[in-house]
Amino acid sequence: MRIRSIAASLATTALLAGAIVVPTTAAQAESSPAQKALGNRSLAKVLTSDGNRFDRNWGDYDIVTEAALAVIKAKPNSPVSVLTKGTVPVTAFIPNDWSFRKLAKDLTGTRFTTERQVFNALAGLGIDTIETVLLYHVVPGATIDSKTALGADGVKLTTAQGGTITVDVIYPRLRIVQLRDQDPNAIDPFLNPTALDINKGNKQIAHGIVLVLRPVDL
Repeated sequence: MRIRSIAASLATTALLAGAIVVPTTAAQAESSPAQKALGNRSLAKVLTSDGNRFDRNWGDYDIVTEAALAVIKAKPNSPVSVLTKGTVPVTAFIPNDWSFRKLAKDLTGTRFTTERQVFNALAGLGIDTIETVLLYHVVPGATIDSKTALGADGVKLTTAQGGTITVDVIYPRLRIVQLRDQDPNAIDPFLNPTALDINKGNKQIAHGIVLVLRPVDL
């Protein structure tokens, strides 16, 4: 069954990746003394501020929020819990709900009609797999705002999962940036120009992306 082989592949990747890795030099450039002035509101607090429930808006971030909460509940010591610790600098690239719907269809062949159905389908991959995917969307130890990202063409960012993503600034004037992942056969995600610098002014910052980053060739 395809979904089982995907889960096995991601689980193997997680074992090989090991613990959190320090981000690349370019990412570390944002971890400057000036960062001490940034606030401590966590990304978890921001993402759950809308009531923390599934809805009919495919453009927000309910599925990634519920996935993170599920991992933390099952594995309280998971590195994913860094998203609840606002004093720790991180940059997260968060896919909207439509992006997870597209991923679920790619993996199962089914076009789900509700966010809960999508979440349940992806949860069927197993908590370790969900954890691996989430960690591949987090760059630890750095607060990378959109201005820095737009000037980072070609930079490889080391994620909390251990793998890298490459920043490809296609058209900086229109803030069109693609993030190249480890699946060469799928379209790489783009930053959403209308959803950048979420939680700006704090040590933890996020940027909305369209499509899900893939840590392995699915």
